[in-house]
Order: sequence, then C-alpha cells, then structure tokens
Amino acid sequence: MIMGDGCFVDTCREVAKKYPEINYVEKQVDTMSMKLTRTPQKVDMMVMPNLYGDIISDLCAGLIGGLGLTSSGNIGKDCAVYEAVHGSAPDIAGKNLANPTALLLSGCMMLNDMGFTSESQRVQAAVFKVIEEGKWTTKDIGGKSMCTEYTQAIIDNL
Repeated sequence: MIMGDGCFVDTCREVAKKYPEINYVEKQVDTMSMKLTRTPQKVDMMVMPNLYGDIISDLCAGLIGGLGLTSSGNIGKDCAVYEAVHGSAPDIAGKNLANPTALLLSGCMMLNDMGFTSESQRVQAAVFKVIEEGKWTTKDIGGKSMCTEYTQAIIDNL
C-alpha cells in the first residue's frame, strides 16, 4: 500500500500543478470519513485509489440508506461503465429481495451520458416518487415489498 499510495499521490500532485485553478487538498481516508458524516455538502469531488473508494462509497451508501440505493459510474477517457456498487449479492439471488434502485439510477447516469436526459429524468423521478411514497419499497430501506412489486410501482409511475 505504501508504494501504491505513494505513486498515486505523486501522480495527483503532478497533475494538480497543471491545474492551479483547482483546489487540491490531500486528506486521510479516516479524516474524510468523519468529514462526510458531518458536512458532506462541503465535498465537491474526491479522487482516490480503489480500496479507499470502496471504503468511502460504503460509508456514503450507509448515510443515505444502504448499498441498494447507490449508483456508480467508472468514467474513463474513451468509455464509461455504469453499475450498482453493491455487486451481485449472491446471498439473496433468486429470492426476489434485491433493491434495483442502484442499478436503475446507474442506468440514468448512462442515459445522461448518452444524451437521453429527459428519459433519465423520467426514470429518476419515478424511482424517487416510489421511495418517497414508501408504500412499495424493499425491505433493505424499511419497506415490505418484493423486488418485482417495487419495480412495478416504478414502471407504473413512468
């Protein structure tokens, strides 16, 4: 970790010198964890290696209700991959328990990237409406509905 982190930080410092108009600050992952729980609105963007990204994304997911709500985009120079951050959840596979929100919102990110902004907004609004109503939410976010019922409620709101 020392060598990998050192290389990462050295590279960030070199790139930061090329963009002096961007406020570049280095923080430890534990310090950022506390900052994100107390004043998340003060954080605009973070860049970090995968291990720390996993730690911070799980922390942030917990703050908003769980991994089932967290969308993700891995955006590169020539391509992007959008996915739910929680992985495949093999422990609940085939049980109709999964919360599809993270995958749907990742799809919205992809739609935005592809220029389908109005379609993305419609899906996102339907998801948020179902969550706000609370009638058809999945168990992981305090509801009693199965994945198929929750999904149908979102479809009905499109």
